Amino acid sequence: MPSEYLSSLSDQGIDTLTSFVQRIPSPLSTVLLFRLQGAVAHGGEGDTAAPHRQAPYVITIQSSWLDPAEDEMHLAWTRDFWQAVRPLSAGGVYVNFLSDGEGPDRVRAAYGANYQRLARIKAVYDPDNLFRVNQNIEPAA
Repeated sequence: MPSEYLSSLSDQGIDTLTSFVQRIPSPLSTVLLFRLQGAVAHGGEGDTAAPHRQAPYVITIQSSWLDPAEDEMHLAWTRDFWQAVRPLSAGGVYVNFLSDGEGPDRVRAAYGANYQRLARIKAVYDPDNLFRVNQNIEPAA
């Protein structure tokens, strides 16, 4: 489920989103675009674990289908859509929208500058990394 915080939505960005949504290959797939701001934007980047308080939007692309023969078509649409959205990125991802297998760099992007602080906290309360079946923060060494 690819996701990105977006720094803005220009006319060109809206055209990009619209062109992919109009070609959505399955009625089971969704594209969620959330307007942030309001209370989410109050406070500093380090006040909570989630630092991306100034990003005005977050988007997630959720692809679902039933026929395994269509796998490549749906995966290609999702990959192409995500690549088209990446230039609009504010540089992070909402942690609960991370897909399995996106890797540690994307987890770091989700927490931004807060990652090291969270890794130090994890080293104190979970030094053996017992709670790791998630978008894992490795305990600091």
